[in-house]
Parts: sequence; structure tokens; C-alpha cells
Amino acid sequence: MKRHNTITRTSVDARTQLRRLGARAKKGLGQHFLVDRGVLSKIVSAAELTPHDTVIEVGPGLGILTQELVKSAGRVIAVELDPDLAESLQDKLSDSPQLTVLNADILEIDPSELVNNSAYKVVANLPYYIAAPILRHFLEARLKPALMVVMAQKEVAQSIVAGPGDMSILGISVQLYGKPHIVDYVPAESFYPKPKVDSAIVRIDVYSELAVDVTDTAGFFDIVKAGFSTPRKQIRNSLAIGLDMTPPNVSELLEKAKIDPRRRPETLSLEDWARLSQIFIKPKTEKCRGMVAMPKD
Repeated sequence: MKRHNTITRTSVDARTQLRRLGARAKKGLGQHFLVDRGVLSKIVSAAELTPHDTVIEVGPGLGILTQELVKSAGRVIAVELDPDLAESLQDKLSDSPQLTVLNADILEIDPSELVNNSAYKVVANLPYYIAAPILRHFLEARLKPALMVVMAQKEVAQSIVAGPGDMSILGISVQLYGKPHIVDYVPAESFYPKPKVDSAIVRIDVYSELAVDVTDTAGFFDIVKAGFSTPRKQIRNSLAIGLDMTPPNVSELLEKAKIDPRRRPETLSLEDWARLSQIFIKPKTEKCRGMVAMPKD
């Protein structure tokens, strides 16, 4: 009961802040504002912030999490797409010299430019509709964060941390670059307005090097996407369709990778995908070279 009362009190505060701005939560931007202060403390604790840390926060919204971040980090860069909320946040926390608020689309910014090529962490309550692109934006950046602590939809979080048997493109995309784990689950009642699904706090400890031996990341993900191109099919058939190859040729390459052609894509490990990419990329490259070398009529 006490937890319920806390959520109700802070939810009213979120409504009041929006009313003062003459604004509403925008569904198109996936705006669901975190209002449970108990959850806020779990996020900040998971980020292990110190006065020496620089933090990038994506989608600060009303600044409820931002207020906690500026108490612990040496510098906070809040990137907000909504111009009204960005202006409001700047005014609200004008007495926090360590805070920089940018009205911008994070997907159009190189993280290294925000932090002047220095180390940083990412802490954010991610909009549901764009969580995966944001994760990949940071993890594939030239200058990657040392750590990410993000709020995501529960099903997305479970997909990120899943192992062989439930692997997905998103899980592979994250696990290639870092080790994710779920810190805690967060009920829908912890947000205003209340979403239709629960959420989870995910911490990603980013590796200094890739988790497996991959020399061509673009080619690696081409193979992964091809492998998941046809749901519920065997890996042989999915790759044949996704790469425009014959099933016998695919089976031959799978045998070289020591992978049973009858397995399904979600059962493969990160190491399996790395072996596949090494074997499949070479024939693909040779095929392309042969096509280039062919004389024109």
C-alpha cells in the first residue's frame, strides 16, 4: 500500500508539470514519464556514478531522472527531441552548471562530439518505439560508452539478455558489444501516463573488444539478418532465402561451420554466428568479384 501511495503522489506531480507547460505526453514520441522515485534510485545505483563521470541521458522528458543524475555525476548531457520539454528542463535546472540540455535527435549526433572524445556512460529511460536503434547507435559508435543503464520495455529487455534458444537480432546486436543483465523489473504503474506493458532496467557493461572474433561487422550483421529473415524456418532455408543461395550450397557451408543445417536461428550462439560470418562472407565476396570481372557484351 505504501508503494502505491508513493506512485500516486509522484504521478500527480508529473501531470501538474505537464499542465503548467500546457502540454501533454506525446504518444508519437513514446513519452511515458518515470515517476516512481524508488525506481529512480535503482537506475542511479546501477550506473555507479561518481563526480568524475560524464553521462549522456536520452529523452530526459520532465527531468525527473535528470535531477538525480546531476546529484551524482560530474557532467550530464541531456538530449531531448521535444523542444518544449528541452526548454523547460533548461529552466528548471538552471542552477545546475554541470548540466547541458540539447534539443536534438540523438540518432543524428556522434556521441564523441557530445563528450569531446572522453569516456562516458549512458543512463536513460528510452522511448519504447526507438529503444533498439538507440542502443545500436551507441554500441556501434566509434567512441562507445563504458556502461549503459537503460529502461526498456520488458519484452525488449528479455530479448536483449536472452541466450541460445531465444536469441534474436537485437540480442546479438547488444551481446556482440557488451554483457547485458536485467537489474530489476518495473511495473507499468511506475510511469505517467501508464503504458500498456511493464518495463525493465537493463545494465550493459560494454567490452573493450568485441565478444567474438568478427573482422567485418557489417558482413556479420548481413548474415545474422539473413538468418532471421524467415521466422520459424531452419537455418539452412533462412540463409538460402536471405542470401539468395541454393539450399545445398548453404548446407555445405554450414557443415564447414560445424552447424547442423536443421537448427533454427534462435538456437545459435554468438560464437556460432561469428563462425558463420567468417565462412559465408568469403564466398559472397568471391562471387561479387567474379561478377565485376565479367566482361560486358
